[in-house]
Amino acid sequence: MAVQRREKGSAIGRALEIIESVSRAERPLSPADLALQLGIPKPSVHRILQQLESEGYLQTNMRGLLVPADRLHNIALGVLYASRFKALRQAILKRLTAEVGETCGIAIPDGTEMIYYDRVQTNWPLQVHLPIGSRTPIWCTASGKLYLSSLENDRRHRLIHNLPLEKRARNTLTAPDELESALLAIAETEQGLDNEEFIDGMVAFAVPIKDKEGRLFACLFAHAPILRKSLDELLEYEPLLRQAALELGELIVDDQSN
Repeated sequence: MAVQRREKGSAIGRALEIIESVSRAERPLSPADLALQLGIPKPSVHRILQQLESEGYLQTNMRGLLVPADRLHNIALGVLYASRFKALRQAILKRLTAEVGETCGIAIPDGTEMIYYDRVQTNWPLQVHLPIGSRTPIWCTASGKLYLSSLENDRRHRLIHNLPLEKRARNTLTAPDELESALLAIAETEQGLDNEEFIDGMVAFAVPIKDKEGRLFACLFAHAPILRKSLDELLEYEPLLRQAALELGELIVDDQSN
């Protein structure tokens, strides 16, 4: 049902409403979708969208639908990282890293990559160093595969068959059908696995951090060199990661509601 036309609002208010709708949408929206949802005349929607695209907040995908652009992604990450719960988030990660004895962190999906949003590094002399802000491919990392597994079947299938699937390590899955089969298993367990698929000599696993709608918002991961822990040994800490992911998810819900 169409939204009733409202009194004319400010251009800034309408622009912010459009940004909010695009950022929260489960699928890319068209200008017509936005006009219908927000009750804004189509000419006004098109005019505001042109401005938002020229300023780098929104962009259109290959189908002409609207998705967040780099500038909006950067704002979102900045707000999250500087949130009032930063100290508590770091405390949870530090506790988890001490319990697991390996580096633990949070990764957030961004297109065909995962961004290392936050992490606490172990003090072992031998470790894999991936600093905050690092971008990693979604098809061969524990967090990336977990994110892919959370997508709707059709979207995931199209994405997999358009990814480069480059071989990054000895066990990287480079055949689309093989990767899709692995993702179906991950979807059942909600447990992303990386068995020397991203970096030779490194294993990792990840569990989802969910928002208040139960959607994957980010991934909580742990990784280790195989000289210290095998994948099976790392998986023994799954209950600790699940509990920490639940606590981190509650922080996100609280931060979004205030």
